[in-house]
Amino acid sequence: MSTSKGYPDPLRRVSYVDIETCKKFVFLTNNFTIPAIDIARLYKARWQVELFFKWIKQHLRIKAFYGTSENAVKTQIWVAVSVYVLVAIVKKQLKLHHTLYTILQILSIAVFEKMSILQVFTDQRFSVPPDTACRHPSLFDL
Repeated sequence: MSTSKGYPDPLRRVSYVDIETCKKFVFLTNNFTIPAIDIARLYKARWQVELFFKWIKQHLRIKAFYGTSENAVKTQIWVAVSVYVLVAIVKKQLKLHHTLYTILQILSIAVFEKMSILQVFTDQRFSVPPDTACRHPSLFDL
């Protein structure tokens, strides 16, 4: 499908070369009033937002937002970031070798145990063998 059929209004093509990386970027916009450098800056800022949400999805395990208002989304992100930072602090303070994901999994299982966090990670009931902690099943394991 051609561009004119997919988007019938006129489009502006903006090229930009990043001095630091020597990469050339081409942007399409329907804004003909903003200077080209501002278009490039806007796309760069938008890309930073995309990278932030990618990071959130990978590290904070947010599958869906429970609210649709700006405040609800911000609250959920702040809670997830707070949990991530607290788990990272626990990992560093206790000198744990587990990944943050594994620590979260162990804590979710042991949440109602009456023992210290350090005891949870030394208790054999909650230990994860190192070779199976991040192992993905292969086709032949099914």
